Amino acid sequence: MEGCTASDRSPARIKVADLTLAYGEQIIQRDLSFSIRQGEIFIIMGGSGCGKTTLLKHLIGLLRPNRGKIFYDDRSFWDTPDAERDEIIRRTGILYQSGALWSSLTLAENVALPLAEYTNLTRDAIDEIVSMKLALVGLAGFEDYYPSEISGGMQKRAGLARAMALDPEILFFDEPSAGLDPVSAKRLDDLIVELKESLGTTIVVVTHELASILTIGTDSVFLDNESKTMIAGGHPRKLLNESKDPRIRTFLTRGGGSLD
Repeated sequence: MEGCTASDRSPARIKVADLTLAYGEQIIQRDLSFSIRQGEIFIIMGGSGCGKTTLLKHLIGLLRPNRGKIFYDDRSFWDTPDAERDEIIRRTGILYQSGALWSSLTLAENVALPLAEYTNLTRDAIDEIVSMKLALVGLAGFEDYYPSEISGGMQKRAGLARAMALDPEILFFDEPSAGLDPVSAKRLDDLIVELKESLGTTIVVVTHELASILTIGTDSVFLDNESKTMIAGGHPRKLLNESKDPRIRTFLTRGGGSLD
């Protein structure tokens, strides 16, 4: 495999070891091994249909691997008791591609949901946290708006505020820029970088958006559709500038972009 993921920086929060993803007899990806380190913005990239979102679902516990292991802080996720797995997942947050807001609830009510379900905080305390989270994503004053009353980019940011409600240590993003105009996409990218730098959050992003990959990524894995495995890992810009593999060069230059 070309390149490698980081091994000499911060501790690994997630380790993937010899992972095979499958739906029944259909292999999606095989023999995946990489580490996601504390404070990284880790990009899962590759062409359409290569299994990026399927891998994400395995990382957040929605799908069980066909083979191999996933470790959170050296704990084997699927070998721990149910209660311990639940505790691990509560330390994570996820922003789905659609934002996944409840249309019948205001933004404040959407963000309050995990706080009401998983904490014993008072209503006043929840309201204060909700306002803080919405302000953090640039939506102060929008507490009483419904999702249908705001733009797609604002819906993504509201979904992020909800994902951050329980102060997760690890944030997952599934195609965060999908459906956004370039200005909104850049604003979301800037927010992701700000979260990493200000809060030290470990961030995992599934995306095929070249601008995002090269702007925010600090480490990555490249999934290949044909061989059904990872063929490269490392800093996206290093792969862009140094890879000799035509599949990676074509993907990262979209057939002929600048290598600057």
